[in-house]
This record gives sequence, C-alpha cells and structure tokens, in this order.
Amino acid sequence: MIHRKKKNLLEMVPVLKENLKIDHENQRLIVPRTNFIERFSIRFLKQPTERKIQLDDLGFFVIRHIDGKSTVLELANVLETQLGEKAAPVLERLVKFLQILESYDWLSWKEK
Repeated sequence: MIHRKKKNLLEMVPVLKENLKIDHENQRLIVPRTNFIERFSIRFLKQPTERKIQLDDLGFFVIRHIDGKSTVLELANVLETQLGEKAAPVLERLVKFLQILESYDWLSWKEK
C-alpha cells in the first residue's frame, strides 16, 4: 500500500530501484535475485540469477517513463496522451501498477 503523509500521491515522484534493468527488445523488467534463499537456489539448485518479468504495453510504457523526475500526475498525462483509450481508466491503472511495483520493493518515492 502506498503510504504518504500530507503529500498527495499525484505530486509524488516514483523512482525505480537502481539494480533493475529494462529489456527494451522483449518488454521485460530484469530483477536480480539477491536475498539469501534466492542465492541458495542459484548456487545449489542451478536457478537463474535474475527474474525476467514480462510486461504488457501499459506496464512497459510506464516503466520506460519512470525517470525519477516526473510525478504520478505527469505520468498519467503522458499515458493518456500517448496510449489514449488503450490505457483507460488511466489513473486507476497507473496507481495500481505503481502499488504492485512498490509491494515488490522495486520502487521508491521522493517529493518533487
């Protein structure tokens, strides 16, 4: 859940964690596996060292536009301008997507 004190969510700036990579060719978010259990499974169970999260068009568009400078409202405006009806309802879908990113700890917030 996105928790903010006295600051409207629309005025907050989402920032992707630095260890994440974007695979532009395949529309994927590449997430390194770094916690203890994941490192164990990589070493002993020969699991991959990173997770590849396939994104839909909206998710990929949002990920590419999270630049650490744009507010949620600015992202929503760009989404609506670029994708139009394909992104409707824009604000609700954007906020839900950002909540999911935050729940996996792939996103942090700062004030503009």
